Amino acid sequence: MQKITLLINCPDRKGIVTTITQFILEKQGNIVYLDQHVDRQESTFFMRIETEFDQPEFSISSFEKIFAARFETDYQLTYQLFDALHKPRLALFVSKYDHCLYDLLGRNASGELQVEIPLIISNHPDLEIVAKRFDIPFKYIPVTKATKAEAEAEQIKTIKEHNIDLIVLARYMQIISDDFVSKFKYQIINIHHSFLPAFIGAKPYHAAFERGVKIIGATSHYVTADLDEGPIIEQEIVRVSHVHSVQDFILKGRDLEKVVLARAIKAHIAHKVLVFGNKTVIFS
Repeated sequence: MQKITLLINCPDRKGIVTTITQFILEKQGNIVYLDQHVDRQESTFFMRIETEFDQPEFSISSFEKIFAARFETDYQLTYQLFDALHKPRLALFVSKYDHCLYDLLGRNASGELQVEIPLIISNHPDLEIVAKRFDIPFKYIPVTKATKAEAEAEQIKTIKEHNIDLIVLARYMQIISDDFVSKFKYQIINIHHSFLPAFIGAKPYHAAFERGVKIIGATSHYVTADLDEGPIIEQEIVRVSHVHSVQDFILKGRDLEKVVLARAIKAHIAHKVLVFGNKTVIFS
């Protein structure tokens, strides 16, 4: 049994669903999931399909070639085709904060994430002890203003050597260069609190506490050249009040960051995220 996932977007027109599903049927595919959306403002159609094939001779590459020839030009169709049975390989980038790292490693160890994590990269040595506890290789690559280019070159080389599918910035406290980002388009996911740009700086929770905010949140998004402005994948909030201390704010914020980052990763590796412009369509 082989299984593929298709993400599709094209100008909206009548008959798209019927035509594509009929094509899959002709190729002896069994559709086990289909979700669609039409953006009326952009007149754009979006669809996600999961299809199973049980023929021994089925080839994903051959299917993709025929599919592209049939639909790419006639429907002005943009698509992504994934082997749904492929187990993604993640590289976790960290600095000194350990809450997201522990959370992701724990979820994966329990079988919740269903990914391989062959590599943890850090600009500090502090969290190597965590990597050892989970028996995952840890690579310490220090980053300074003077060595940033060399450090990123080493990071990129390491990522490619390990055939990484997704880079997760699990509270990695460094700005990624435009050159680095360009090599991994929509393959880098970041997590941060949702006070930006209202409360920038080293102590956003302290600033939020002083301002008397009633809601704090976390946002996970793809990394682009525009700092913290990439397409948003997942967000969550929690209410706070005058009874909460700064430490309460920090603890609640870290809990949100863990949950939101995990949700974003799950959506990405399940191929449920379709980027359109600087927005995302998140299929159920």
